[in-house]
Amino acid sequence: MENPNAQKLINKIQKDLFKNGFVAETLVTDLKKLREYALEEQNPVLVKALRLTYEHIEANNAFLIPIPDDEPFESEEDENETELEFAKENNLDSLDYLISLFLDLENKTNIADIREYNKLFKQFN
Repeated sequence: MENPNAQKLINKIQKDLFKNGFVAETLVTDLKKLREYALEEQNPVLVKALRLTYEHIEANNAFLIPIPDDEPFESEEDENETELEFAKENNLDSLDYLISLFLDLENKTNIADIREYNKLFKQFN
């Protein structure tokens, strides 16, 4: 994200995760604020990812999405055949990784990973 306030908020979220662990209420509030910045930057992939992230946290009181595989799915058929293992407890490494992707949206790999997270959120429900 380009907005300096958004970058500060991303750093705050990461520090809070490291220092305080998973605090759903604080995370949801911060992610909703971060989404406002994403709307200003008109980045639909990021806006969607932020919404899906805080909705997932609100619904589950946890972050249960794994870090996406390095290799994206080849086709829809492969996607349907692959059985995903979703965490039963908070996956803070995955959440921290997702949030770190928001810092550099010029990196095509980061955008691809954010898209993979969006797919995983949809498959979770």
